[in-house]
This record gives sequence, structure tokens and C-alpha cells, in this order.
Amino acid sequence: MLAESHDAATINLALLALRASIGCMIAAHGLNKFFGGGKIAGTAGWFDSIGMRPGRTNALLAAFAEVGIGVLLVLGALTPFAAAGLIGLMTVAIVTVHRANGFFVFRPGQGIEYCLMTAIAAGVVGALGPGEWSLDHVANWWDYSATAGLAIAVGLGLLGAATQLVIVWRPPARDG
Repeated sequence: MLAESHDAATINLALLALRASIGCMIAAHGLNKFFGGGKIAGTAGWFDSIGMRPGRTNALLAAFAEVGIGVLLVLGALTPFAAAGLIGLMTVAIVTVHRANGFFVFRPGQGIEYCLMTAIAAGVVGALGPGEWSLDHVANWWDYSATAGLAIAVGLGLLGAATQLVIVWRPPARDG
């Protein structure tokens, strides 16, 4: 284990900080879909406009997924599966919205930078595991293998994204 060759407390703190920061960030996105701005109705309209149909169903699923994934990451519970969910969410966001805008997030329409870095951070958490300061560790649910954790996070994340895109995404026709 990584902690055996380094200062365990420092590594556990770093993993907690990474899990908690990306977990709180994605949970906030989900809560915003429920309670902020246009709420679920506004999010549903936006989803319809980018070809994610039906918009309301996708808005609800995205909001619940974001909150659930965020909570799991903060708690360090079912960590490789939570990481897979975040990789899937970010992959769908890249494909449906951000890839046409290039890399940088400050470009008009926002590029892939934020979503790609978030997905990579989720992959790192999937590979390294949640650390000892987690429910996974306390409950001993997972005899952690970095290879298995990374394979689950990336494999299931990309498979989930591809499945969602095939089933519900119908890109709008481009002008021109």
C-alpha cells in the first residue's frame, strides 16, 4: 500500500482533501440543479436544447447522480464506483457541450479543461483508493488494488457515459 512507504497521515489527509473537494464540488452542482437558478425545469430545458432527451428525466438523473456521487466521495464509500460515476458525468459533459470549444474553460462556451481535470482527479481517487480515513476502510468493504480501482473507475465510467450517450443523446443539427 502507498501509505506503508510514506507518512500515512499525510497521504490519508491528501486523499481526504482530494475526495472531499471533488465530492463537495459535484454535490454542489447537483444541489444547484434542484434548488438554484432554473431548478430542474430550467436544467431540463437546457438538456433538451443540447439533445439530451427527455430533458426532465436526464435533469433529475444528473442531479441525483451528482449529489449521490459527491456524498460517496466525501465519505469514501464505494469509492471506485463513485469515481466511475464522476468520470461518466464528466465524459458526457465533454462530449455533449465542451469539446467543440477547445481545451480552455475561459473560451466562449467553455472548453474541456474543467471536466477533463475533474475526470482525471476521479481516476486518481479510483486508483489510489479513499485512504484510511474513509467508510470503505472502516467497513473493510474493499481489499484495495490500485489496478482494480482504476479499471473500475475508468472502465465503468466510460462504459456508463457511452451507454447514456447512445441511449439519450440526439445532437441538435448545427447551423451552416
